[in-house]
Formats: sequence, structure tokens, C-alpha cells
Amino acid sequence: MVRQSAGILMYRRTGNDHEVLLVHPGGPFWRNKDLSAWSIPKGEYGEGDDPELTARREFGEETGMVLEGELQSLGSIRQAGGKLVTGFCIEGDFDVTGLVSNMFEIEWPPRSGRLQSFPEVDRAGWFLLDVAYGKIIQGQRPLLDRLRQMLGGKIG
Repeated sequence: MVRQSAGILMYRRTGNDHEVLLVHPGGPFWRNKDLSAWSIPKGEYGEGDDPELTARREFGEETGMVLEGELQSLGSIRQAGGKLVTGFCIEGDFDVTGLVSNMFEIEWPPRSGRLQSFPEVDRAGWFLLDVAYGKIIQGQRPLLDRLRQMLGGKIG
């Protein structure tokens, strides 16, 4: 069975350009990774679940913001590991200093027998598209291309 997730690429106008909101995964594995490590806020869903509802829920869980407004579809992409990601976009604004993410537990350090809690997302940032291409995991770059196309190529 194919793993599926859904997420939201928020964008905003900044003068004559646009920026996109990306989130950085929390936890010790990602702590010192930056390039090709960021993502759109997203999460997995099961067979029969609604991708848009999942995307809204996951955006809220990973940022602390409840989204209102109509989402536009960016279609689906397949990441290198085989996961199918359904993307949506919305114009909006989010104060990254107000980030509130849900937590997860893992055994850390490995084989220590100790569980530690980490935020699912440890930070968020606004990036111009050219910068976002270097930050976002490679498999999600087509979502940036689709947003650029949707906005008529007017995203910087």
C-alpha cells in the first residue's frame, strides 16, 4: 500500500515578489541539516480520508495556526521514497515566531532505553522561491514549480 500525505504551501506577497512558508523537521536527526531538509507542513492519511482535511489538520498541528479560506490544488507528486504527496496552496501570512508544533517521542540516544520528546517541527521560515528550492526536500520541488506556474511565473 502506498503511503500518502497531504500538505499546504502557504505563500505571501512581498513587494513585487512572493515568499513561501516552509517548516524544518524537529528531532535529533534533523538538528544540523538545512539544505534539502525543509518541507511544506504535511502529514500522512489513510485510505478513504480526505486529503484537504488532512492538509488543514496537519498545518494546524505543525504550526499552531488554524487555516481559514479556500485552498487551491497543486496536484500530487511522488517523493523518492515512494510516498505520494497531495499539495494545496493558499495565500496567507504566518508569524514564524508564534510557531507551536505537536510533539513526538523516540528513544534517544539510540539503544539508551530513554524516551525523549521533540517537536515535530522545530522552526518555520519564509523564503523566496529561489532560496526555497535549496531548502525544500528535493521530492517536493515540483510543488514550488506548480505554484510558480499558478501565479503566472510571478514568484521570486
